[in-house]
Amino acid sequence: MDFFARQEDARRGTRWLVVLFVLAVAGVVAAVNLAVVVLLLMGSSSVAPTDVFRPEAFGGITAVTLTIVGVSSLYKITALSGGGPSVAQLLGGKRLDPNTTDPAGRRLLNVVEEMALAAGTSVPTVYVLEDEDGINAFAAGFTFDDAVIGVTRGALDLLDRSELQGVVGHELSHLLHGDSRLNVRLMGVLHGILVIGLIGYWILRSYRGGSSSGRGKKGGAGAVLLFGLALLVIGYVGVFFARLIKSGVSRQREFLADAASAQYTRDPTALADALRKIGGLGAGSRIASPNAEQASHMFFGNGVGDHLFPWLDTHPPLSERIRRLDPAWDGTFPKVEPKPRSARPAKEPAKPWLRAAREAAAASVSQLHGAEAAVASVGNPTPAHVAYAAALRDRLPASLAERVREPASARAVVCALLLSREPVVVVAQLVALADHAGDPRLLEEVHAVMPAVKACPPEARLALVDLAVPALRLMSRPQWRAFADLVAKLVEADQRLDVFELALRRVLTRHVEPTFEGARPRATPQYYSLRRRRQECSVILSALAWRGGAGAAVAPHASAAEAFARGAAHLSGVDPELLPDQACGPREVEASLRELDAAAPRRKQDLLLACAVVIAHDRRVTVEEGELLRALADALQCPMPPLLPGESLAA
Repeated sequence: MDFFARQEDARRGTRWLVVLFVLAVAGVVAAVNLAVVVLLLMGSSSVAPTDVFRPEAFGGITAVTLTIVGVSSLYKITALSGGGPSVAQLLGGKRLDPNTTDPAGRRLLNVVEEMALAAGTSVPTVYVLEDEDGINAFAAGFTFDDAVIGVTRGALDLLDRSELQGVVGHELSHLLHGDSRLNVRLMGVLHGILVIGLIGYWILRSYRGGSSSGRGKKGGAGAVLLFGLALLVIGYVGVFFARLIKSGVSRQREFLADAASAQYTRDPTALADALRKIGGLGAGSRIASPNAEQASHMFFGNGVGDHLFPWLDTHPPLSERIRRLDPAWDGTFPKVEPKPRSARPAKEPAKPWLRAAREAAAASVSQLHGAEAAVASVGNPTPAHVAYAAALRDRLPASLAERVREPASARAVVCALLLSREPVVVVAQLVALADHAGDPRLLEEVHAVMPAVKACPPEARLALVDLAVPALRLMSRPQWRAFADLVAKLVEADQRLDVFELALRRVLTRHVEPTFEGARPRATPQYYSLRRRRQECSVILSALAWRGGAGAAVAPHASAAEAFARGAAHLSGVDPELLPDQACGPREVEASLRELDAAAPRRKQDLLLACAVVIAHDRRVTVEEGELLRALADALQCPMPPLLPGESLAA
């Protein structure tokens, strides 16, 4: 599945959404104008048609209607600016503690962690809809910076591990390919259409049971009631348009997410089994939350029930989704009984295929892959990546795996990862830790986790940071600001920034900071050619060429020039130049990445290919180089799965 093509498709979907929204607003405006005209003609015999059908009258009504729709949409968009957490809380979700001891919750977190690490991104925050007995899930967020995955209690109780993994893979696909961003935007803009009906409902409710004296007053009240009724009817027209837009945007994406989940796990039967359980459960996939209609297009299954007209449903028919995954299905749904709340599923062993895949992924096999294959893996983790992520997490010391899921201990783990091996530098770092204003006990925590951190294999360091993200998001804003200042001091203690430090800072800046400083939705592409970003491309490729593998300028000039030239050849028309090592330091790299993030998806693909070719020039990819390539991809919001044991790249 082409990640970059899906990104382009998501952006086309946004443009299509704008067109449909404009048409829907035009229909609502026309209906409101018609309602006012009819009421004026019916309400007073002294009003002549020529007095009503005037451009200025229509212009005033249109202006008021557009203002209401625009302000309402803007209000909803602002309310959802927090991204995924805002949506989850709107639906009644509760954040799942990263260090939970509930077996069902722990199993869910394990699955989410495996899938996120396999995809090469930080672990999204997980929410549980405790009051929902149906089997359902959703993914929300503008980007992975504010991404959440929500799962109903019914799904936790009734799905086994492989079925849950299939559902999580489905939702992860929505996050990876930009569907969740489009879905959150859809909630915001459609609110303006629906609010007209809410105004009508409010008018009718305000006048219900009221009495008025005098014939004139009764006539006026009757006109107001008729107007409220008309707005309520128009509101149903808005609901119709909203359903039509949501169904047009989301139905095909559900098929694509099903296919992506089957690709990630290579177990389409598990996802089909989850869908069959929905069909056999009395509650199905229905969501009881009063706000379910607003988010109906986000759910894994149809959360609001089937519509009278199938073409208005936000999801394809259940049977059609199952047959695409399991063509041999006999069409029957097994009867599923809801479990009592007291009966929680115990931790289940992985299926045999997953155990075998873990063993295969853990074995070191020498493979040589082209740089094109590395870039093609963006947004496309394989079962081998999932198994590798699970095996990598299982290899972590138990004490460290627990600590990385608790906010205070997670901070200590990050700090321990940044401690230098040079005695002079580490003394300065320990002084900074001792003076840390956010938590005086942090130094003790760092000393406690240091042995376990040192025992971790190099390839687990970045995974530890990704695992810590949900816990770090639980800090208070003052704690975060103090911690961010401390990280900067630890990084700057040795007056240079190595590859891992750059990768770690990118994870914190990209995936933790928005929780405290405000979500940063991905900007629309500012340019569709890299020619305007020649300097930035030169900085990135030069930094890679000079850093060979040790994170310092150790590559001879001739080798660096050759590696740079090979990568630059893949940036047709850009003509970047090899800059001196001093001109492509950490600050220049970060500034360049911020600019390049505004490129169109296909141009990001070109840049990542050039970067992979530079790194693969010597046919030897170190852990540091692999981390750097993934950090660059993550900075461009193109999550890249990790290299598997024994893999290398060919230029």
